Amino acid sequence: MFPTFAPVMKIYRSIADIPHIPGAVVTTGTFDGVHPGHKIILERLNKSAQEIEGQSVLITFYPHPRTVIHPDSADLKLLNSQEEKEELLAQTGLKHLVVIPFTLAFSQITAEEYIREILVEKIGVKKLVIGYDHRFGKGRGGSFKELKEMAPGFGFEVEEIPALEIEGVAVSSSKIRQALLSGNVEYAKDILGYTYSLQGTVIEGDKLGRTLGFPTANIFPDDPLKLVPADGIYAVRVIINGETKNGMLHTGPRRTLDKMDRRIEVNIFDWDQNLYGQKISLQFIKKLRDESRFESLQELTEQMKLDKLHSEKIFEELDQ
Repeated sequence: MFPTFAPVMKIYRSIADIPHIPGAVVTTGTFDGVHPGHKIILERLNKSAQEIEGQSVLITFYPHPRTVIHPDSADLKLLNSQEEKEELLAQTGLKHLVVIPFTLAFSQITAEEYIREILVEKIGVKKLVIGYDHRFGKGRGGSFKELKEMAPGFGFEVEEIPALEIEGVAVSSSKIRQALLSGNVEYAKDILGYTYSLQGTVIEGDKLGRTLGFPTANIFPDDPLKLVPADGIYAVRVIINGETKNGMLHTGPRRTLDKMDRRIEVNIFDWDQNLYGQKISLQFIKKLRDESRFESLQELTEQMKLDKLHSEKIFEELDQ
């Protein structure tokens, strides 16, 4: 799914597990998408750590804070599952990833308590690097101004990366989400810096595709909050046990069958093995067309033949 090079990054999944880290240079945030804007912060974090012969540390949270503070909200969609985010972060040269279990009790910790108990007493922070306008602590009460005021008393430095430096890459998580929700997966790739992926488990379907000559694997996403691109037909790469295959994917209702439940179904080219229960990864290469209603299964089958030809041409061009 992502580049195979993965420098060693230590991961801690509870506050109790966090060690004292010599020369800790720390940043904090959700970092959903690990996009170029995030990478500017991480590059500065790693550089600052090298300058003092220290180690870079990212503190993030799981589950996403909004799911705890606003559990009834249904509009949160994530660009990465936790597993995907960790894989991407491992490519950045980050030395330590602290994944704090986010709870209602944790959400009540004030900015000063967060600094004293976690940054200072647990980690031993020497420098804190934050993005422009980053806020933290209870009610997001901790600002850069307050950090600058408190830092000398706790014995660490604070650096805020200017807005222009981050905004200069013209990237935001909301812009990426908008691209995916419109089906523009190529633009999403351009601004993410990698092909948008979705991981899931193959579940049993109604086997209609097999009768049409296009057997499909029905996918249940590993993370229910993972953003699924707009309904439609896509050319996709499919990673199965480390092997990459080409395919085409349908996401959305099956209007020709008058079935309006949203499905994710992938037809894997040159593949006839049973995948039930297996985990696979899907890489969204290009949207072929919108999801449509056809007057008959024969019309649907003819369109699927055209979709496959279109997909094969896309892959041929990519592999040249």
